[in-house]
This record gives sequence, structure tokens and C-alpha cells, in this order.
Amino acid sequence: MEIVVAGRHTEVSAKFRAHVGSKLAKVEQLAPRAQRVDVLVSHEANPRQADSSERVEITVLDKGPVVRAEATAGDPYAALDLALGKLLERLRRTRDRRKDHRSHTPTPPVDVRPPAEAPVEPEPEPGDAVEVALGDSPVVIREKVHAAHPMTIDDALYEMELVGHPFFLFIDSETAQPSVVYRRHGWTYGVIKLDSQVALAML
Repeated sequence: MEIVVAGRHTEVSAKFRAHVGSKLAKVEQLAPRAQRVDVLVSHEANPRQADSSERVEITVLDKGPVVRAEATAGDPYAALDLALGKLLERLRRTRDRRKDHRSHTPTPPVDVRPPAEAPVEPEPEPGDAVEVALGDSPVVIREKVHAAHPMTIDDALYEMELVGHPFFLFIDSETAQPSVVYRRHGWTYGVIKLDSQVALAML
């Protein structure tokens, strides 16, 4: 398992890199198929945020869904411990879910692209991120393409929780509609679906 440690607005010491390597040994026990773990350490220079000036983000790249966790603290070692605790809990959930779904047959991909005769602009490869300025304004929009695999709403909620995001885009395996699940208040969630047939008819 490859471990990649990088710093944003901060230098990562050799001592901290070695500490990360020893700590992440637990990850391989819960995710033996993990190919790579990315650890991003960032520093917030604002003195008013001294208690949360260090942020650690850990991302596990596996053959299954991406599992991610992040945390902030006053020093990187504490932030690493907090982020690792969240990550290990999510990895345990992933392992348990795999045991329950070994007999599950994945749904074949659904093609929701425009008809072949329609001109299609080249798009970024899945996983690539592109930043584009919005006209003459200082606004910068970051675009990232993810590989879309049809899944149920339950699976989408599960993957959303694994990456710790408030929303998750997916293709509904029952309707083939582009959809998004999102977190509301407490333990309630919402689902928004797009009628892609209407959009394609307008092209």
C-alpha cells in the first residue's frame, strides 16, 4: 500500500511522515485491497483559528468506493488522530457492508450521454480536476469528473457518508436518472432527480 503525504501552505517534516506511516498500518488491516492512501496536511495562518489551524485529510483509494476523512486541531498530530479515528470507523462499515453484499450483482453502466450524432466537446478524464475563471470576475470554478456507476439510493447514501460530504451525485439504477442525495436535519436526507430525457430532447 502506497502512502503519499503532501503539505498545503506548510512543510511536512520527516518525523511527521514517519509518524503517519506507523499510524496508517491499521488502515491496511481493514482495507487489505487499498492501493494508495493520500494524506494532505494544510495550515491556516489566521491566528484567530489557532485551535483549528492544522487540517489533515486522509483519502483511501481502493477498488471499491473512495473512503475519506478529515479533521482539524491545534497541531497536526492531534488532527491526524482525529481524522484517523473517523476513517477507521468508515472502513469498518465498508468491510461489514462487503460481507453483507458478496452475492450482490452490480448493475451494468447506463449510458446517459447525448445521441452519437450530437457534437460532444472533449471532457476531462475521470478523476481530473480543472479550474476555470468565470469571465472577467475573480470567481474560479473547479470542475471534476467522476466515473458514474448506477446504484440505489441506499448505496448513494452509504458512499456519501464514507467521504464525509453533505451530498453525493449518482445515477439511479432503477430509473437511470442523474440524481443527488443530500443531508438535511438530524437523520433525514433528501433526493433530487433530473429528467435527462427532457434535457436531451432540447439539444
